[in-house]
Amino acid sequence: MHISAKADYATRALLELAREPARPLTCEAIASAQQIPFRFLKSVVGELRRAGLVRSQRGCEGGYWLGRPADEITLLDVARAVDGELITLRGEPLTGLAYPGPAAGLPGVWRRIEAEAAALLGATTLTALLPEGSVARVDRKGAA
Repeated sequence: MHISAKADYATRALLELAREPARPLTCEAIASAQQIPFRFLKSVVGELRRAGLVRSQRGCEGGYWLGRPADEITLLDVARAVDGELITLRGEPLTGLAYPGPAAGLPGVWRRIEAEAAALLGATTLTALLPEGSVARVDRKGAA
């Protein structure tokens, strides 16, 4: 199984945003804090914005915030936002995969691995990953 750099960087960026949800962070600040290449992070954050996981504001008071509360964003949301399918075989989804003869049971194993990975990632929120007490709690409108 392969975890992409995009999924790793996206999750780390979202965790930075979740740590202080009341104030915006710039891509530069996130890249510096997480030691992520800035140009790569900029494109990843764009994908997160299109998926609704972050929101942005331009200008001197601008930056990025979480698009939803940290306890509503799962690792599965992040992986699907930046990578699409969770697990592929030679770049193709596992849904229609079928093999003949003695290999006929193998696609079921691949699909089970995908289902179990999706269950684990879907049960893990950003809040669960943050150290205890490290999040300033905010209401749904972003006010502290």
